[in-house]
Amino acid sequence: MKIESIDIQAATDNARKLIQQDEDLSPAVAAVIELLLTIITLLANRLNLNSKNSSKPPSTDPNRKKEKKQNTEGKKPGGQNGHEGKTLEPVDKADLVLPLKLNMTELPPGDYRHVGYETRQVIDLKVAQYVTEYRSEILEDAFGNRYVAPFPKGVDRRVQYGTGLKAHAIYLSQHQLVPYERICEHFRDQAGIPISAGSIFNFNKEAFNALEAFDEIVKARLSGSSVCHADETGINMNGSRFWLHCLSNDLFTYFYPHEKRGREAIDEMGIIPSFKGVLCHDHWKPYFNYDCLHALCNAHHLRELERAWEQDSQQWAKDMKFLLLEINKVVNEHSGKLPSDIAGGFRKRYLSILEKGNLECPPPDETKRKKGQRGRMKRSKARNLLERMEDFENETLRFMDDPLVPFTNNQGENDIRMTKVHQKISGCFRSMEGAKIFCRIRSYLSTCKKNNVHASDALRLLLQGELPSFFEAD
Repeated sequence: MKIESIDIQAATDNARKLIQQDEDLSPAVAAVIELLLTIITLLANRLNLNSKNSSKPPSTDPNRKKEKKQNTEGKKPGGQNGHEGKTLEPVDKADLVLPLKLNMTELPPGDYRHVGYETRQVIDLKVAQYVTEYRSEILEDAFGNRYVAPFPKGVDRRVQYGTGLKAHAIYLSQHQLVPYERICEHFRDQAGIPISAGSIFNFNKEAFNALEAFDEIVKARLSGSSVCHADETGINMNGSRFWLHCLSNDLFTYFYPHEKRGREAIDEMGIIPSFKGVLCHDHWKPYFNYDCLHALCNAHHLRELERAWEQDSQQWAKDMKFLLLEINKVVNEHSGKLPSDIAGGFRKRYLSILEKGNLECPPPDETKRKKGQRGRMKRSKARNLLERMEDFENETLRFMDDPLVPFTNNQGENDIRMTKVHQKISGCFRSMEGAKIFCRIRSYLSTCKKNNVHASDALRLLLQGELPSFFEAD
């Protein structure tokens, strides 16, 4: 590893050799120096980490350069052929028609007859309070008995908020992730409607309760699917670290909050224990406790291989990175599954690189184990990666044998990404109840989006006691 042309690894290795050769150095001083060298190595490793060789986001990269645009030589500016345009089109029936009359005094003398109109439309937005008043007729018979016409279902109070307003508030809160106070300000300033943060919370809770059936449906669909993607991320709950778990595929999404990250949370989530398909993940060990096939995220492998090459000068890691990228390219050219002869050739090359890696990055010498030392001897990051790719060869290469298994776990990572945006915009969760409300509604909205149902339409249906029709399909 190098920092500004200084080879930190070589310098620390040389310092250690000098310490070992100095017979007059006391054990206490030697231990302190060894500790300092270890800290220097750790800090130097961190300085060289970026989004290409670790899980750090691109926004943290120092002096981040924008990627160059693709060469567009010979192409005209603007949308290309086949591009779906967004040009405004006139509507069939305007809400307001304003006729414009000619001033006859400005026209030359003569006889004129009306031959038609030239129309132009201005599409605008009007945000306003809209009040519907129900007047229930009261009849009284000769004996003084009164009979009142029934109000529509859901109209229970003298004055109440309508489903459209509730849906819009939930949309802003759970889909656009706008904080409660800003939603209150929006309604007050834009429409003159007084609304409190407590009311918005109640709207979200109403949606949460209405999604009880959805909760069971999506868990059953994911449990019975062929491929699922699993991921988890830390969330802030009143200053404490909790975990948000995600299980998803291309049609369904399920989020679940828990104070734990491991098996206890996965069991309580209630999907993976009965799942029998292929589970894609980033090698979080608790997932291997479950009786299903596994596929490892090669995006993580590529970043770790990049780090092993850049910081530890591991040639096998560089070779493995290019091999995985080559396999992925060929898999895409063969529509997701390689013929057995091509797959066998790639597997041999994979194992050959690992053999070279064992020579270049050998395991620790067991003869140097200290007296009384127990357990597994410490290994370098590069060695841990090498052993993982040896032990989980099938899980790493499953994407080239099964057309349903992707090269990466990007589906799971993309689905969980917006929860990090929520933390940045709205801050922490104040309670587990609030986290569960957020997770269930976001699960519903993400699932609807994957099935081409807009969030606003999905929320209106929900508050009317319905679910989109795709939930009824087998």
